[in-house]
Amino acid sequence: MTEFREKAVLMDSDAIRRALMRIAHEIVEKNKGTENLVLVGIRTRGVPIAARIAEEIARIEQRELPRGVLDITLYRDDLNELSYQPIVHPTEMPVDISGKTIVLVDDVLYTGRTIRAAMNALLDIGRPRMIQLAVLIDRGHRELPIRADYVGKNVPTAALEDVSVLLHDVDAEEKVIIRERI
Repeated sequence: MTEFREKAVLMDSDAIRRALMRIAHEIVEKNKGTENLVLVGIRTRGVPIAARIAEEIARIEQRELPRGVLDITLYRDDLNELSYQPIVHPTEMPVDISGKTIVLVDDVLYTGRTIRAAMNALLDIGRPRMIQLAVLIDRGHRELPIRADYVGKNVPTAALEDVSVLLHDVDAEEKVIIRERI
């Protein structure tokens, strides 16, 4: 098992809040409002991030956005390589996504494989008009031609480093850290 040691704090809770506020404003601006817009969080940490962005958009636009929860477990391309039995959680989509603009939300964009799996899962549910991507952290090292439309922070990293997003909704603390292998 690989062990990591915390190297640096990249964002504290205030920086996370400000980044998500900015992303919310950018989403509204780029889409010229919120008509036919659906936020979809990728389990696990994409879900609370999507909820926070939705709250900020509701504050800006005085309109609640539909929010979905996407589990991509069965769409992973490394499913047969996992040494444990994965737990599949339900996907929750409150509206028909066909013809809608979907903003897919995740915590960290790395190789692009998670996003590829999420797009495949979405396309099995319906045919959106457009899929956009919002991430809190883009750390580079892409293996697939995928880029985020909305980024909280770009963080150049070494391949031996790990970026962890910790959120009060899931974890005991709130920060983004970079860790290195030991």
